Amino acid sequence: MKRDIQSLTLDELTQVVLSLGEKKYRAEQIFHDIMLGKKIEEITTITQDLKDKLKEQFEDEQLKILTQKQSADGTSKFLYSLADGNIVEGVLMRYKFGNTLCVSSQVGCRMGCKFCASGLDGLVRNLSAGEILSQVIAVNKLLGGTLQDRKISNIVLMGSGEPLDNFDNLMQFLRIVTCNRGLNFSERSISISTCGLVPKIYKLADSGFKINICLSLHASNDQTRRSLMPIAKGYTVAELLDACDYYFEKTGRRILFEYILIKDVNSSTEHALRLAKLLSKRNCIVNLINLNEVKENDFKRCSDEVVNRFAEILKSYNINVTTRRSLGNDVDGACGQLRRSYIKNSTQKGE
Repeated sequence: MKRDIQSLTLDELTQVVLSLGEKKYRAEQIFHDIMLGKKIEEITTITQDLKDKLKEQFEDEQLKILTQKQSADGTSKFLYSLADGNIVEGVLMRYKFGNTLCVSSQVGCRMGCKFCASGLDGLVRNLSAGEILSQVIAVNKLLGGTLQDRKISNIVLMGSGEPLDNFDNLMQFLRIVTCNRGLNFSERSISISTCGLVPKIYKLADSGFKINICLSLHASNDQTRRSLMPIAKGYTVAELLDACDYYFEKTGRRILFEYILIKDVNSSTEHALRLAKLLSKRNCIVNLINLNEVKENDFKRCSDEVVNRFAEILKSYNINVTTRRSLGNDVDGACGQLRRSYIKNSTQKGE
């Protein structure tokens, strides 16, 4: 299988170009156009001979937008087709401050969180750094963005997959997407959502990158968390919070704790009080999310009254609380839903 050129940093691409007997500046021309979403064949500043040599080593089109579904609330849900035929998905969320793109880091997921559709079929494979990056490139191009005028303000690795389970490719993605000769995203504008791989949180803290962590907590005690998230069988809530404290100390980035409220599971006053006591002395944010229901399980959303009561209890302990709007409900908005629907329909049609 050919490599993807989008996985190369500018320095790595320069070494490839030099090995082909070309001048160093050719790498900058190629890198610039690849970051704009051009295929190798579409680059007009290099010779056909160089294009042919590159295509002998690299896929000419690593990723393309397969379908786009538009929600009534302005959210766009994308399905991307990869060079090997696999499919991943992402979401573009439009806010007053700019556009946030949610990208996938794996095909499927092996974490097995009970409320999530992404892991119902298990992990198929990791995405390369270039496949993660190409989601950003493709949507920026679709929106008419350039390198100087990006149409994406923020990136969240919050789609299918566990980013820290694909650690090496995550690091390479961060090197490329923050390159000032390319898309030039600031580290502050990038967030990853993790279910809590404790050793990898420490490793990320020591990596030198200061990106935002959104920690999928979803419970205030080990028993409830283990019933929802198999990863909790390996790491206790206390161990997880210790890792988060270390990350804050090393990077200065406040942890955003995500808490999906599920009716009759983790939404009681008792749960709220226990969570408040855990987090009241930490410099953090709690993002409450009312469950985005998926038909593959029986979990139900809470009423607005329950969500508001839970939030008020946390606020009474001086915890910074936000309540996420549920976006894209009419376009299979929950992680993994659209991909599963597409695969199911294609299978039924015999494709």
